Amino acid sequence: MLALKIIFWTLLFIVFYSYLGYGILVFFLVKIKKAFSGKKQPNTDYEPEVTLFVAAYNEKDYVDVKVENSFSLEYPKEKVHQVWVTDGSNDGTPDILSKYSDRGVEVYHEDKRGGKIGAMNRGMQFVKTPIVIFSDGNTMLGKESIRRIVNLFSDPKVGCVSGEKRIFNKEKDTAAGTEGIYWKYESKVKKWDAELYSVVGAAGELFAIRTELFEEVEKDTLLDDFIISLRVAMKGYTIQYDPEAYAIESASANVKEELKRKIRIAAGGIQSIVRLSPLLNIFKYGILSFQYVSHRVLRWTVAAWSLPIIFLVNLWLASMEGWTNFGNLYTLLFYGQILFYLMALSGWFLENKKISIKILFIPYYFLVMNYAVFAGLGRYWKGQQTVNWERAKRGS
Repeated sequence: MLALKIIFWTLLFIVFYSYLGYGILVFFLVKIKKAFSGKKQPNTDYEPEVTLFVAAYNEKDYVDVKVENSFSLEYPKEKVHQVWVTDGSNDGTPDILSKYSDRGVEVYHEDKRGGKIGAMNRGMQFVKTPIVIFSDGNTMLGKESIRRIVNLFSDPKVGCVSGEKRIFNKEKDTAAGTEGIYWKYESKVKKWDAELYSVVGAAGELFAIRTELFEEVEKDTLLDDFIISLRVAMKGYTIQYDPEAYAIESASANVKEELKRKIRIAAGGIQSIVRLSPLLNIFKYGILSFQYVSHRVLRWTVAAWSLPIIFLVNLWLASMEGWTNFGNLYTLLFYGQILFYLMALSGWFLENKKISIKILFIPYYFLVMNYAVFAGLGRYWKGQQTVNWERAKRGS
């Protein structure tokens, strides 16, 4: 019984720490740090040339509004270059982009489709500016995004800057709209991560690096943004974050569509842990390793596997104490788990009925995220996850 109780509380703590505990801890660590050190102000006079880099596949529905959005950003127009790499696009995306060539938009197209990382590897040879800003073709950037990103690069210790991914909230969202709640929380944790030392990976929707730090990435890489940014950090630079430099997009049309993204991310997460294995050495990378394991590795490994074990161990402990013994903690916790899973099941049912009750969607979304870890691990080991774009359908 004692061994089971130790297993139960250890795994329960890991799940709590992975999703909430680390956020609480880093919040207080930042408070302590600020009490002993002043806040360094960025150099707002720093104004280098930058390249907006978009690796796009069949984005004809977004091209015009994306290009116009890029032209409207608050930064000297003569210092902003646009490079689009459209490998494999066969929906007319390159032709639409060509009409902007007289306004400085560079388009590099190949008929062969090699995935996003293949397009990035090939396209980086055309970047001549000291800073390159990566963005997706279907996301719109906040007006001050370039300015705020560049300000952070005025610190020579900064090698990468991550913007914020924002989810456009419709009046009536499906459970996939809970993605917006999740990203708001993640944004807070990223802000605290950056204030403590460094963000642990950048958001592919909007991130930037010093061009000289880019290294060609393996062709089968699934999470290009994560690998690129953390390899920059492993060189001794930090990844900083500004939530006011943001890319905005609609939530996935439904959870089934969102699950496509989550499974790909989970498969890429396992791949990244393998490829970034040196980063697990806390004696070499110190606080970066601590942040990496706490914020990423646990979620992609131990936390998801802990959930079914916690349920089964709790079932055994509750049965030993008696199902009607409501004065026993393990019995109460077991019925609490039952209620949580029933809420998730209700969220799934209402999702299919297109009825929105967000308090039920939160446990449903949480379980979908963790199911994706198992599915992603399966795809990774079987080598079934393709590097080619598989965009989730977005809500209208």
